[in-house]
Amino acid sequence: MRRREFITLLGGAAVTWPLAGRAQQAERMRRIGVLTSFASDDPAEQTHVLAFAQALAQSGWIEGRNARIDIRWGAGDPERIRRYVAELVALEPDVILAVSSAATGPLLQATRTVPIVFVQVAEPVAAGFVETVARPGGNATGFMLFEYGIGAKWLDLLREIAPGVKRVGYLQSLDIAAGPGLLGAMQALAPSLGVEVRPIKVRDAGEIERAMTAFARPANGGLIVTAAAAQRVHRDVIIKLAAQHRLPAVYAGRDFVTGGGLMSFDPDRVDQYRRAAAYVDRILKGEKPADLPVQAPTKYQLAINVKTARALGLTVPTTLLARADEVIE
Repeated sequence: MRRREFITLLGGAAVTWPLAGRAQQAERMRRIGVLTSFASDDPAEQTHVLAFAQALAQSGWIEGRNARIDIRWGAGDPERIRRYVAELVALEPDVILAVSSAATGPLLQATRTVPIVFVQVAEPVAAGFVETVARPGGNATGFMLFEYGIGAKWLDLLREIAPGVKRVGYLQSLDIAAGPGLLGAMQALAPSLGVEVRPIKVRDAGEIERAMTAFARPANGGLIVTAAAAQRVHRDVIIKLAAQHRLPAVYAGRDFVTGGGLMSFDPDRVDQYRRAAAYVDRILKGEKPADLPVQAPTKYQLAINVKTARALGLTVPTTLLARADEVIE
């Protein structure tokens, strides 16, 4: 998405910005880059980016007045992301918002001076993005999407809604540093639940279809699906195949459930983008990423699609429904 499209996206939200911000005196224009590994037509990511821009405006950074926001959408394509990294760094922005590990890694390879605030990154220490959570130490800081232990939570939820599952396929991207750690958390819990967990590594729609079809041939299978760019770009394909092969699935993204998936458990991503805007504000006012601690999620959401459960022949336990933040009928 280029500047004209982005300004159009923000136009409808302008009425919610504070009057104080609108009346702010003209000042030096600050440049803010945004590199997201998701697609420009992804409704969830559009909502996230809009929340980020609104939060910036509430801090006094108004697009076109004292801030210029340059956004690039990677659409899950590593080559496109690398090209956009070069474009954004060449613009010499004051700070860049990096969305996901797929965007953060290439940015840190390209610059160790431009401040970077990341979101939707799992285990940034393991990925080498920061030295420690408390003291990042370099030019990047941000907000963890989740810790490894959430893998065990996904597995536990899958067994709770589909107790007949004996085999679990963990559908993951090849470029996610947290993949092995999440898998390890699942495999540590698996014996006590009487299930077997194995990774299914995929890159594109063709690989996803072949892998899911092969996995579904034996009975009693279920899926855990991360919400990395490679999965989000092919979200509709994954949901369709899960329904076709009658595979109960837990997703790491609410948008999978609103799109027809069975269940999701993940952090409140809109909240992360708003908090990221606060970090961008602090950096624009002179603070350093090295001194801003990486923060863990503070809000999680459980969403269940009851219609999908019925189609799969599952009865959702009342205890699970009671814990859900959103139930789709």
